[in-house]
Amino acid sequence: FPLLILGITESFGAGIHALNTSQLTDGVINRSKRMMLDTLGVGLLGTRTAVFNKALKYSQLFTSRERSSVWGQSDIILPPHYAAFVNGIAVHSMDFDDTWHPATHPSGAVLPALLALVETLPSQPSGLDLLLAFNVGIEVQGRLMRFSKEAYNIPERFHPPSVVGVMGSAAASAKLLRLSPEQCIHALAIAASSAGAPLANAATQTKPLHIGNAARRGLEAARLAQIGLKGNPAILDLDRGLGVYYKDYSPSAMADSAVRAYKWILEDQDVAFKRIPTHLGMHWVVDAALAAREKLQNAVGKFDLSQIRHVTLRVPPSKYVNCPLPATEHQARHSFQFNACTALLDNKVTVASFGDAQIGRSAMKELLGKVSLETPEDNLPSFDKMYCEVEIATHQGPSYTARCDTFYGHWRKPLTLKHLVEKFSVNASSVLCTEGVERVIDVIGNIERVADCSILGSYLRMTRNQERLDRMRIL
Repeated sequence: FPLLILGITESFGAGIHALNTSQLTDGVINRSKRMMLDTLGVGLLGTRTAVFNKALKYSQLFTSRERSSVWGQSDIILPPHYAAFVNGIAVHSMDFDDTWHPATHPSGAVLPALLALVETLPSQPSGLDLLLAFNVGIEVQGRLMRFSKEAYNIPERFHPPSVVGVMGSAAASAKLLRLSPEQCIHALAIAASSAGAPLANAATQTKPLHIGNAARRGLEAARLAQIGLKGNPAILDLDRGLGVYYKDYSPSAMADSAVRAYKWILEDQDVAFKRIPTHLGMHWVVDAALAAREKLQNAVGKFDLSQIRHVTLRVPPSKYVNCPLPATEHQARHSFQFNACTALLDNKVTVASFGDAQIGRSAMKELLGKVSLETPEDNLPSFDKMYCEVEIATHQGPSYTARCDTFYGHWRKPLTLKHLVEKFSVNASSVLCTEGVERVIDVIGNIERVADCSILGSYLRMTRNQERLDRMRIL
């Protein structure tokens, strides 16, 4: 029989449909469980942000017969696509979510859509079903990003999750809905018409909406395809399709999903987990600043702002994270200068570092005035190749320099499971009661053995406030 050669979009539709749980490897299962746990933790923390609360207030204007949980809210439910929207916003509201290579935030566009969807299905999916759909959504993003060499660099024109994220959400939702290959193709085509967000909205309250919209619109695309809506079945093949986002678009077919030993991209390329709620590039400059500060302190016995004559930051070229005088928390999260200065002044950078008082303090303004940026030619704008160097010049004459090539949490130096669970626990416990935190950890840790993954929704609503109300009722 002649070999049937599928078009590129056809191969993705066939792959999304055909991939099955037996093809999930131990490595992919372990990595994706880490991604899920971290995403839930930063999402729970993000439900206490201003941007989340504004999006929630808007979303509560809408009702439907189908209802899904809002993370960290014991008494609020929303139509599933709006639950995906607000939960996705929460995940990215503090820029604390995972980052992949080529550059995108893969989990926040997928997990909120899936958890909103599982609560609406007539037969509840198992944890293994959830794992498979999640990994299909991640896999599609990884393969789409490899259609362009430009995608390997820190972005310049659009925010990647707004493009590949909505496609990943559509693929994951289509998988969970068990759509046919043809329906999967049309889910991708429909989602592509909701793709794209300009990078000019980075460092603003609108940037988290890129993740929320990706989750929501991908879910909507899959459900529209389910009821028969169609788009261009060659959406991935064409320069005027997904190719409009890349100057060097070179698409290729999805690997054969029929083989038992399917090679997942996540198997070879892990994600980075953030230790601080900032743009990923800030992790390099923070670690370098802390090391330079330690050298100065060891040499002179103390650290004092008055000692510093000038601070030079040697960083990769990237306009949207060059913010010399940030005025808001979102600008501060995208500022090499602010993060380096925070590390120097406080000997740490934490969740609390981005409050108005910390941004506006006089010591910060004084030190920011002493900072300059250099972009050496060998410092490439890639999360896989960049470095940051901090040089502190003192009034006494000596200079103290430190360089970071790989921060702890990067895929080359991954967080231990202990530290990842600690990060989740700290973030989640700001919202959930102790029992809720422990149950989420247990479910995700054993997700491949969970019979009904919709139980996660109830645990994500076990808030500290609800626990107090329950105790009062008992008394």
